[in-house]
Amino acid sequence: MGHRHASRRQILRWSMAAGAGVLAAGETDAAASARTLGAPLGPYGERSPFEKGIRFTRESRTPETGSSFTPIQESLGTITPSALHYERHHGGIPSIDPSVHRLVIHGMVERPLSLSMADIRRLPSVTRTLVLECGGNSAGEWAAPGPDVQRTYGMVSGSEWTGVSLARLLEEAGVRPGASWVIAEGADACRMMRSIPLGKARQDSLLAYGQNGEAMRPAQGYPLRLINPGWEGNANVKWLQSLRLTDQPYMARDETSKYSDLMPDGKTRIFTFEMEAKSVITFPSGGQMLPGPGLYELTGLAWSGQGLVDRVEVTVNGGETWQRALLQEPRLPIALTRFRLPWRFDGREAVIASRCVDETGYVQPTREALIAARGTNSIYHYNGIKFWRVRGDGTVVHVGA
Repeated sequence: MGHRHASRRQILRWSMAAGAGVLAAGETDAAASARTLGAPLGPYGERSPFEKGIRFTRESRTPETGSSFTPIQESLGTITPSALHYERHHGGIPSIDPSVHRLVIHGMVERPLSLSMADIRRLPSVTRTLVLECGGNSAGEWAAPGPDVQRTYGMVSGSEWTGVSLARLLEEAGVRPGASWVIAEGADACRMMRSIPLGKARQDSLLAYGQNGEAMRPAQGYPLRLINPGWEGNANVKWLQSLRLTDQPYMARDETSKYSDLMPDGKTRIFTFEMEAKSVITFPSGGQMLPGPGLYELTGLAWSGQGLVDRVEVTVNGGETWQRALLQEPRLPIALTRFRLPWRFDGREAVIASRCVDETGYVQPTREALIAARGTNSIYHYNGIKFWRVRGDGTVVHVGA
């Protein structure tokens, strides 16, 4: 039986046999290494020096403004290490002493509050695993498909966030009749400000101080960040210092001149908070190479700001047919979902892609459908299907390269 038609069991046997040969050749070195004392204990864990995944960074105009992109092509599972979480900064990363930082809740409330971090951390806590995606993630895809998955889809990350329900504090402050918006402001140099509907604040907003089992990193908003599950990253205001209750939005700089969608008719969509269903194949993807024909696990990530990922469908023939991928459990609402599909590369060119369907029935659209509906004037809220071309020699490029 030829290699092309071999069963998965045969392939596994061949792999085990090859591995046994490598083990026999290297067992002497391995045994010697095991008898050598390793590195001493340290105060904070480090990853292996053999792991090289790093964030790609891009400055906007100054070193203090710019973005970093998570290497999702190397991610495993659904949680992003805090050190690899994507970043987007408009005025640099402030250094804030939590012992002096305060959160003020004021405006249209009966009892204004000024809370220290110690006050906040005394309250009953909530922990949620959530996806966070920049509204500008995949921005370049509006103009042309990007070359690799990190630079085009890397402004998305998954974390476990711990903090206090904002609804609890609003109840304590006593919201006055007529209030309908919460104006969140950060303590960074640009005074990041976003208008959040009161309904969202009362529904599931979180005042987070923990990320992935420890205090969040300064770049993620230490010591306090507003988390609005499912909403674009910029609405999750970092270094949170003020929540003002009002009867109208403030039309702040970063919700009018930015994070708004210019439509073909010249009108602008604003307050486009919720991130719609999206997915991307991370292996194989642009810039990677398959060493030869054989069985591979095609894998990637899917998410939706509207809730659970219901299913992910994969094509290996350019969209002619689609098949369901296996979804990693447990699936959580508004969180990254890992999908997998065994795939045999036979040495012939293939065009692969994924599309996500969330629990509302929303289907991730094609790039062409998005452009037909919204034109190409926007740089935000792109969630089109991403196609990769696997060439006969195993190299992977974006379709159109």
